[in-house]
Amino acid sequence: MAEVSVTKDAAPVADELVALKNVNKHFGALHVLQDIDLTIARGEVVVVIGPSGSGKSTLCRAINRLETVESGTITIDGKPLPQEGKELARLRADVGMVFQSFNLFAHKTVLENVMLGQIKVRKAEKKAAEEKARALLDRVGVGVQADKYPAQLSGGQQQRVAIARALAMDPKVMLFDEPTSALDPEMINEVLEVMQQLARDGMTMVVVTHEMGFARSAANRVVFMADGRIVEEATPDEFFSNPRSDRAKDFLSKILHH
Repeated sequence: MAEVSVTKDAAPVADELVALKNVNKHFGALHVLQDIDLTIARGEVVVVIGPSGSGKSTLCRAINRLETVESGTITIDGKPLPQEGKELARLRADVGMVFQSFNLFAHKTVLENVMLGQIKVRKAEKKAAEEKARALLDRVGVGVQADKYPAQLSGGQQQRVAIARALAMDPKVMLFDEPTSALDPEMINEVLEVMQQLARDGMTMVVVTHEMGFARSAANRVVFMADGRIVEEATPDEFFSNPRSDRAKDFLSKILHH
């Protein structure tokens, strides 16, 4: 599946969709994001990996302002992140987010979950929202589950519904924060396959994951973080075959030889 990333390696800077410049964040005495500079081009798939506590999830959450940053700038499509209110809600609609936990509304059906944001934030007509929701549920392979409630679905199915819900907003970029880490092993692939397809379809994606197979086959670029810093970034081939830093070599030796 490695042919995914051949065409879009050298994206021009003008087409940057997400840009983090000199971003810093502390939790108490812990410096969780240290001078982060990262640019993601339109249509690029960036996979962020690294040991636990390296700042990966915080980085991901900062991009749609679920975490505030103390210094530096983050822009989406040329615009700085808004502080709060309606503007922030609009930004979050442009930046789809899929978490470890599925965060679906338990009292609404799968279909209603995917319709809700379209109606509330995008002001779509109910009929149009339903058509789009059904099409997206089909796309992620859970169309037949549309009228069930989340609790009646497996974890893998719920996570695919969460992906459909984010896609329903027509986001400019999708953030995935360890989307498979809460799943049983047999469900992981069904979610990764949906993500692989999104990557092939040209969706701009930032993916924090422990799934190295996905990083290898779907990423245009691997960003390796440790201790709140970006230690190195490279194409998957370069990174996995020839990591430059001792931290990355150490990390890979621990996870690839089990």
